[in-house]
Amino acid sequence: MDDPDSPDDGDGPPGESTPDDASPDVTETAAAGDEPADDADGGRVAGLGDLGRRKLLAGVGGAAVLGGGALAMFGGETSVPNPSEVVRPDPETARDFADAFAPTIYFGAGERWFPTDPRRYESEQDGETVVAGFDALDGYTKEFDESGDPPAPTVFYNVVEVTDRLTVVQHWFYSAFDQFTTNFHWHDWELLQTFVDTETNEPVLYAASAHSRKVPNNEFLDPEASDRVAIISEVGSHSSALGVNASPRTFQRFPSEDTIADITNRVIDVAESVGSFPVAYGLPRDEGAPLPYALPELDGKPVYEHDRLPNVEREHLVPDELTVRSFGDLSTPPEELPAREQGRSFGPVGVETDTTYDLVPMQETDHIADYTGPQLSFEFAVPKFAENAVASHLTSVGRPQDQPRYRNPVEDVTDPRHRSALAEQFAGVETGGPVSQVVGVLREATAGAPGAPEGGGISLSEPTTESVALLESDPTAIPTTNGIVVATDVAEGEHRLTINGPGVAPYTQRLRHGGGDETTRVGVEGAVTVVPNRDAVKVQADARETPAGVANLEITDDFAGAVYDALPATDDTFGVYVHRSGAYTAEITDRDGDRGAFRVNPDEGEETVTIENPTTGKLAMTRYLVDYLSESLAEARSFREREDTDGEDLDPILKELETAVAAAKQARDAAESDDASAANDRLSEVERRIDAIAESVRDNREQLSTRVLALLGRRIERARTRVQQATDAPLK
Repeated sequence: MDDPDSPDDGDGPPGESTPDDASPDVTETAAAGDEPADDADGGRVAGLGDLGRRKLLAGVGGAAVLGGGALAMFGGETSVPNPSEVVRPDPETARDFADAFAPTIYFGAGERWFPTDPRRYESEQDGETVVAGFDALDGYTKEFDESGDPPAPTVFYNVVEVTDRLTVVQHWFYSAFDQFTTNFHWHDWELLQTFVDTETNEPVLYAASAHSRKVPNNEFLDPEASDRVAIISEVGSHSSALGVNASPRTFQRFPSEDTIADITNRVIDVAESVGSFPVAYGLPRDEGAPLPYALPELDGKPVYEHDRLPNVEREHLVPDELTVRSFGDLSTPPEELPAREQGRSFGPVGVETDTTYDLVPMQETDHIADYTGPQLSFEFAVPKFAENAVASHLTSVGRPQDQPRYRNPVEDVTDPRHRSALAEQFAGVETGGPVSQVVGVLREATAGAPGAPEGGGISLSEPTTESVALLESDPTAIPTTNGIVVATDVAEGEHRLTINGPGVAPYTQRLRHGGGDETTRVGVEGAVTVVPNRDAVKVQADARETPAGVANLEITDDFAGAVYDALPATDDTFGVYVHRSGAYTAEITDRDGDRGAFRVNPDEGEETVTIENPTTGKLAMTRYLVDYLSESLAEARSFREREDTDGEDLDPILKELETAVAAAKQARDAAESDDASAANDRLSEVERRIDAIAESVRDNREQLSTRVLALLGRRIERARTRVQQATDAPLK
């Protein structure tokens, strides 16, 4: 994987960054099924009889199982195989397992690429058999158009004996293309794994992969043996949600009065505003906050204009109503994206569905050396001091046979509780290492706040669409779920997190993650604020010439509170988007631990606010006090003119504010002259005046309007805090 950090300077409005190839190295994932059969639709698993133990299991090839080894039967004795071995049942037994646990697959309306057989599109390249992305996409499209039906519906299977009591049935299906928002790629292998206790011939765990290797899979522990599992496939991406309960066509993250949830993934605390959340990817359009698709590009133009895809037109991609040309081209998040509608269903022989698929052993594709294709591009803007784009590259997802989980199925169990349950039940299964993760919840800034001047202030609300996050140190794009970012298996060290959403300005920060079992919450105590493009103003500064630089940036709106609190994306420079209706304090902490504060009040039509001298210390803090107290005085005078309040009641307060402003200016002048003692003396005078204002407010509460009380109460306390910080600050 290439280094994603390849910045190109060039300032611009939100989302107007260089579109670059970027993307996850997804080799993923989930679903597919096969051929048992009693029931239609959510049907019954066919009886396995003495399937599990009636045959001597044999067949070796591939790589290690379960780290600690798998138990197998050799000459009637239990032994631990060599780490280079993987044990499979004989072909007849493997087929029986594949038939018995084959799923029903439900696709959404608008799906374009159903599971097929890649061998139809293979060719020779440098003496090897490959499947080229152009050939697969163009050939599949041509066949579909000619017949009107999905070409060669096929599901591949692989069966692995993990221990003498645990067998894993893998159902793989291949799609010619993936158009999931920013993770475009040729070839898409998806996977459903069914862990079977061969003493009872019952499933003990389902694991349906979530497509991005940083997103926890859909998993269900101890399902009812009589239920045939269903896969609910996401349009265009084929990410697989489980359908385990009585409503197999729809995904349910939480249980209801009538049904169980479709997953048993562990619950984590994301942020105070969210509470607990089951960690697993789902289906955005099923869960209330949809994520629109973008158009994949190749060589600077949409893929359907490429001369090697003569049979592919715009209508062969995800439909227009679900698609946007680019996230950055939208002024606001899109509205009225259609909810998920049921499309075709696929099932094994004997199950009543729209389409019956063939079951084929995965070993029949062993001769294919690679699945190839050029990189596809998407934009991923990073709002630094000068706008950048970040690039990362995705090549073909490759062969399933080369993935560790093909040989070691337990590696694809992402929930640590599920791993532990398997280890307790089946000797030889390891519990796995600690789960390290980064979490956060998105909040969208909107104009208007209680108590703010008319048309001013901001509020924070739940986003109306999902977004995509990128941990650039390990560039795998992570879709949000219900507005929540969860990245798992995050390495110890420093990372840069970028969030792009349709119609919102990009957000970025660095974070330091401790690894192990640590959970790092991003943003402001786990909350990340994003801003619609049309309302976005970039607050930027360059502190590269200052001795101690920038170690942290906090931006706080007067009404909504903190909207950014993090280590900026690059050393000593930053660019952070805020809503133009807000009134902000930007506080910089340098590497010595000293502060500098700056007022940010975007003007109408302003696109960028630059903090010209982002220093820290006493001078920066006294300058801030002058700005803040002068602004408070102007607002108090404005209230006196607008509010139905006796002017005499505000006069003492205005006089104290005027004196406080004058003392703050004297403190600033003394700091400019490097006279810390004189500056602190004048700051003491500012504090006395603030105390006098607080006393006057208490004495006149009955005569002052609610809005005036809210204004003065809030500003008095903040000014008092800043006076103390300025007093304690060193000269710099």
